[in-house]
Amino acid sequence: MNTNAIRHHLVLALLLVAAAGRSAHAQTSSSFSWPDGARAAVSLSFDDARLSQVDVGLPILDRNGVKATFFLVPSNAEARQQGWKQAVANGHEIGSHSLDHPCTGNFAWSRAKALEDFTLEQMRRQLAGANERLHTMLGVTPDTFAYPCGQSFVGRGKRTRSYVPLVAKLFLAGRGWLGEAPNDPLRVDLSQVLGREMDGKGFDEVRGLLEEARAAGAWLVLAGHDIGPSGPQTTRVAMLETLLPHLRDPANGYWVAPVGAVARYIAARRSAGR
Repeated sequence: MNTNAIRHHLVLALLLVAAAGRSAHAQTSSSFSWPDGARAAVSLSFDDARLSQVDVGLPILDRNGVKATFFLVPSNAEARQQGWKQAVANGHEIGSHSLDHPCTGNFAWSRAKALEDFTLEQMRRQLAGANERLHTMLGVTPDTFAYPCGQSFVGRGKRTRSYVPLVAKLFLAGRGWLGEAPNDPLRVDLSQVLGREMDGKGFDEVRGLLEEARAAGAWLVLAGHDIGPSGPQTTRVAMLETLLPHLRDPANGYWVAPVGAVARYIAARRSAGR
């Protein structure tokens, strides 16, 4: 076979692969229907009950008519309890981020509450205890959870156990951290929803994540911490001020709702066998 023929067959093969990819993508996008003809779902979520979420973030969200999910550590929430009560009244979702935010002992600040030293029963008390505290403080019992540090294990080595089944038993949905993709509504394990970081990103970076989700007909869960002009683990105010009107514009094709609302919608459609 001469060089030109080889090139012709290579180009043809590449075109066939691209066409197959477009066909598969179209099938994924069209096989799940989001509300009101939206092409993707988007949830904004924030962890830890940081002061800036009440002081800076809630006014921006409320002014733009966007409801978010806040995964609270009860002891942190006490400093702005009235603000969190107002967040509930304004329609934002309160989720749990555990009682004491235990993470791996590889973090120096977590060595007194290291997951490697926890049992499943201790972790169950972390989850149930946080729900009880938040209900007492705010009058709501969370049905969504965010894994502290995105870690879902207890123990070490051969004694390591996943606490995902506990989350599945106690909550409608559990959100992870530093995920690498949006969530396919047909396949996502609601106890292990991928969350993608929005801290430190400009609008153009976040828009790329949005467009990826929209192209796949998927559910993008954005996750952040502090809300301010800049800084570590901080979702930028300037990005939010551009993002929120963009999400609210029907022409862009996004259904914007808290984590629990989207999880309930997916669960209901699955139950209906659609």
